Amino acid sequence: MNDTPDALFILSSAYSKRFEAYLSKLCGSMPEKIPARLAEAMSYSLTAGGKRLRPALCMAVSERCGISPELVLPMAAAIEMIHTASLIHDDLPCMDDDGLRRGRPSNHVVFGEGMAVLAGDALMIWSFGHALSGLLSNGLTAHSAALAAACLSEASGPAGMCGGQALDIDSAGGDPGGDFVWRIAETKTAALIRASVLSGAILGGADERAVSCYDSYGTHLGLAFQIADDILDVTGSAQDLGKTPNKDSAQEKMTYVSSYGLDGARRFAERESLMAAESLSPLFPEGDLLIDLAVSLGGRSR
Repeated sequence: MNDTPDALFILSSAYSKRFEAYLSKLCGSMPEKIPARLAEAMSYSLTAGGKRLRPALCMAVSERCGISPELVLPMAAAIEMIHTASLIHDDLPCMDDDGLRRGRPSNHVVFGEGMAVLAGDALMIWSFGHALSGLLSNGLTAHSAALAAACLSEASGPAGMCGGQALDIDSAGGDPGGDFVWRIAETKTAALIRASVLSGAILGGADERAVSCYDSYGTHLGLAFQIADDILDVTGSAQDLGKTPNKDSAQEKMTYVSSYGLDGARRFAERESLMAAESLSPLFPEGDLLIDLAVSLGGRSR
């Protein structure tokens, strides 16, 4: 049985009200120096909804490490800014060329390609300053704020999400190597999910053992999420996905399905989900929602 909607819903509902209220206030009070059209384009995509998995993970982990999730809202918002920026850019005609995102027209369809590029750039750059100033205002130490921001920067940059997108572009039309699809997933998707988990642990003051567990959890969870996403691209509908299905195969991009077949991809999704769950078992021997989420991602591929 596919339990993922329940697991994601429970995780999201535990934090979404506070996060959405924070995000709404943030978008409603953008600095006056931001040109109105740019601010509108940024807010359009940032407030478009979605699963909010990444900010929820940051808040959930910080809470499990002993601090109020409200204190890490600036980092949770920064993570969502970067994720949203990546979606804006991914949808551009020069990238994945998709006119649908989160169930409505993509940013460039509404605001034009130039403004969409700037909206993505602005969100990505603004995220770090917002995170640092907000975390310090909330009383977190400069050391922990800097470490969390550095973790997010590494996950977003050329060795992370941007590098993963570059590999994804190069994968079109061929198979450069057996492990290439794993390299794409580790950087393009898993890196930011891992950073969402790790930043919550860092800001929560987790010890070295706990950080190691969360590091492994975030990596395997991110891989399971990407594999399941590849599967849903060929099995889901536009209504279910909120974006155009079968885009990867149409563009001849390398995915887990194209590399290993549907059954093989499902086996890898289940394996990575189990490894993510096992990563947290030393911290939560009696179980936890984060473990349930990991296990359920294997079912998301069915």
